[in-house]
Amino acid sequence: MKPSFAVVGHPNKGKSSVVSTLARDDRVAVSMQSGTTLVAETFDISVGKSHYQLIDTPGFQRPRKVMAWLNQTNPDADQRAKRIKTFLNDVQCNELYKDEIELLRPIMAGAAILYVVDGSRPYSAEYEAEMEILRWTGQPSMALINPISNNDYIENWQMALGQYFSVVRVFDAVKADIDHHIELLQAFAAIHQPWTKSLTLLVKAFENEIHHQQLQSCFIVARMLEDVTKYQVNQKVLTQSQASSLQLLLEQQYYQWMRQRELKAFDELQLLYRHHHLKRDNSELSLPDDLFDTDKWYGWGLDKKQLTSVAAIAGAVAGGALDLVVAGHSFMLGAIGGGVLGSSAAWFGAAKLANTKVKGLPLGGYEARLGPIASKNFPYVVLGRFLYMYKLLHRRNHAQRDSLNVMDLSVNDLLQQLTLRQKKQIYVGLDRLSRQKSVDELPDALMPLFDLLNE
Repeated sequence: MKPSFAVVGHPNKGKSSVVSTLARDDRVAVSMQSGTTLVAETFDISVGKSHYQLIDTPGFQRPRKVMAWLNQTNPDADQRAKRIKTFLNDVQCNELYKDEIELLRPIMAGAAILYVVDGSRPYSAEYEAEMEILRWTGQPSMALINPISNNDYIENWQMALGQYFSVVRVFDAVKADIDHHIELLQAFAAIHQPWTKSLTLLVKAFENEIHHQQLQSCFIVARMLEDVTKYQVNQKVLTQSQASSLQLLLEQQYYQWMRQRELKAFDELQLLYRHHHLKRDNSELSLPDDLFDTDKWYGWGLDKKQLTSVAAIAGAVAGGALDLVVAGHSFMLGAIGGGVLGSSAAWFGAAKLANTKVKGLPLGGYEARLGPIASKNFPYVVLGRFLYMYKLLHRRNHAQRDSLNVMDLSVNDLLQQLTLRQKKQIYVGLDRLSRQKSVDELPDALMPLFDLLNE
């Protein structure tokens, strides 16, 4: 039997949030309204080749009355689980105590108990009836103290819960990360021996998944970097004036594609970490107003000193020195390699072909072209934005429902923490991209930056 956990407790104490966090999937319904969960809902979680179940249950509604019903026969300890089963099969009880029936049924079918309380609310004796009912089931159990709004009553809860549960943990359902998740599984492996092997394999599967997601993140940004550094738009026309008149249209096409390509990478990263419904307040790649602002590029990408180091380490050619110093211009034509070309470029490289015709059709002409961006700083700007997204997302709790504000992250400080060899691999790789050359090992080169954000 695969490990199965029923998340139970009083209404509106964060049970669904705990399920969403442990499922690592934001598709689990979470609401602050009491009674959101009306029937027990089972979530089958697969991590690699390991599997387990999480069961979101309704909250206790009439625990004292249920306890009174159970006590009618005053059963001995060895008969209490049997009494619970009788309760589940009683027709009248199914009508009167629907919520308790729903939450107890999966437990009596073999699920372990995760009992959730709110550490920001005071302990009171009203909870003792539901804890006693859970104890009667005889199933392995753990108590989770979820400090919904503050930590004021955690100690009181720890004293009370310790009398009913062998393991008590403080678990903030909206802030707990994957490390806290793994700690819970390890604790359960220690208290329920039949599941020790399965949960140990599950923990290993989670660790492997974390590594896989980080590796995939490197591939996502590497593909994006290669695409945006190579991208250009062009249009062939007959006259120089026609080429100049296309400037605004090509700008719009160029900027829109750039923005959409970055958003696609963000979407891929978001789905990789199973944040299906997360809303982002994106600070877009602002072209040209912000992206080609020299001061901002120095802030988002590399400063002048580091750009000089890049040139030295990566062996940048002398012809690129101007890009290293300028890193953009007050207007896009100074920052984008090629700019919008009119009379300076013609098809087949010869302006005289503009007037040549074959069977009455013009053979030559002019080309209006925008891109690719040749600045050495551009890949670092784009990389920094993706790293910021990764930093916020890779450990983000799936019970959080606030929107994600994507900003810019300077790579300066991160690069300074790397070894010279690691920096050189990145410098060489991004330098090649800025010259529109492919880089086979770029994901591996970028991995140390992601490692730093995991610490």
